[in-house]
Amino acid sequence: MPRPTSRPALVAAAVLALLPLSACGGGDGDITITVLAASSLTGTFTELGQQFEAEHPGVRVKFAFDSSATLAQQATQGAPADVLATADTTTMDSAGAAQATKPEVFATNVMVLATPAANPAHVSSFSDLDRSSVKFVMCVTTAPCGKVGQALLDQDHITGTPVSQEIDVKSVLAKLTEGEADAGLVYTTDAVAAGDQVKALRIPGSGKQVTSYPIVTLTQSKHPDLAQQFVDLVTGATGRRTLVKAGFGRP
Repeated sequence: MPRPTSRPALVAAAVLALLPLSACGGGDGDITITVLAASSLTGTFTELGQQFEAEHPGVRVKFAFDSSATLAQQATQGAPADVLATADTTTMDSAGAAQATKPEVFATNVMVLATPAANPAHVSSFSDLDRSSVKFVMCVTTAPCGKVGQALLDQDHITGTPVSQEIDVKSVLAKLTEGEADAGLVYTTDAVAAGDQVKALRIPGSGKQVTSYPIVTLTQSKHPDLAQQFVDLVTGATGRRTLVKAGFGRP
């Protein structure tokens, strides 16, 4: 009679099925490494993943881009992944049980106030969020982008209420580019990536709420050497150039 499947195996299989994995370039490789990364890293990590594949024939990189809190939870539940990169150190700390190495901060980011390119609500400053006619969006406060956003609202005594709170910063940006909001709190890098689709305004005191991005290899990695090599690419000179070009600050 077949032996029953263990509960840990069922949990890992269920988590894998939920992962929003996307292949990064290349064809089918002999080995696949999976990287869980905060959604604000989508552009830079996709580029670095393509370079990693080019330098490692037969290796394929897959990414799961999502909210840092979601990814950290997946990592601690044993999701079959090799690397975790989050948008804050607190969330990374919550995944301590899944860390095979010491987390290393590789980049920083600050928030800006973004508007659609046409700026229909004529938003010109952060204080305009207190105008009842301005519909603004931000991340949920359980996400790093939401924690920073709320800290900036409190810091600058903004009492306006967002019309919606999104799961991650990419969703906030989508509300702006689709014309569903007048303004939104996003990272500098997301505004850069959106190009001429949005306008970015500096938030007073944003330098006091700097976001740090740590990266780590995971205990469940089946390819720890390759995982560490990907981490080395991100934290090394090549990764630094790619990140700075996208608007990230140095760690």
